[in-house]
Amino acid sequence: MSLQPIELISFNLCPFVQRSVITLLKKGIDFKITYIDLSNKPDWFLAISPLGKVPVLKYGNAVLFESAVINEFLDEITPPSLLPTEPLTKAQDRAWIEYSSQLLMAQYMATLATSEAEFSEKQAVLNDRLSKIEAAMSDKRYFNSDNFALIDSALAPAFTRFDVIKQHCQRDLLANFPKLSQLARHYLALSYVQTSVIKEFGEVYLQYLSDKGSYLSTQAQ
Repeated sequence: MSLQPIELISFNLCPFVQRSVITLLKKGIDFKITYIDLSNKPDWFLAISPLGKVPVLKYGNAVLFESAVINEFLDEITPPSLLPTEPLTKAQDRAWIEYSSQLLMAQYMATLATSEAEFSEKQAVLNDRLSKIEAAMSDKRYFNSDNFALIDSALAPAFTRFDVIKQHCQRDLLANFPKLSQLARHYLALSYVQTSVIKEFGEVYLQYLSDKGSYLSTQAQ
C-alpha cells in the first residue's frame, strides 16, 4: 500500500504523542514530526485541531486527532496488525488502552504535586491505577502477549517517565509492583521506545517539573 506523507504535530514532552511515535517507529513508517508550544498555539494548529490538543496527525490532506485513533489508523494501513485478531481480546485491549490514559493523568497529577502531603495523596490515586494494571497483566513479556501490541504503545510512555523519576528523583514509584517493574525493563530496552522521545528528554522533563514547583523535582540529584 502506498502511503500518503505523514506529519505528527507534537509537544516535546507529551506522553500521548509519544504513543504514536512508538507505533510509527515500531512499524517502520516514515514520518515528519513538528513541535509546537502548547502555551502559544499557532493559528494553523488551532485551525486543524478541534480540541486544541496534541497529537494531531496529518495524512496527506487529511487530519486525525486523539492518540488511540491515530494508532489504530497507523496499524491498519501497515500490516501486520499490533491488535489481537480475536474480537473479545481486541476489545479488551482497546478498553485497557482507554484505561492507560487514566494512568497517565494520575502520573501527571502526582508529578505536579507541590508538597509532600499533596504528593502522598496523588500517589495513592496513582497506586490504585497501577494496581489494577498489575492485576490485569499476563505472565507474558509485555502486557498480555510476548509480542509488542498497541496496548504496549499506550502504556510505555508512563514507564519512560517513571524511569526518569527513579534515576533522578530517588523515587521508585513502581517499587511495590513487581510485574510492572519487569514490564518497565522490557519496554525501556526497546529501541523504538528509547528513541520515541527527544534526546534531552530527561533534562527537559525535570526542568518542566521544576518550573511547575513540583515536590518531586526538589528531590532531584
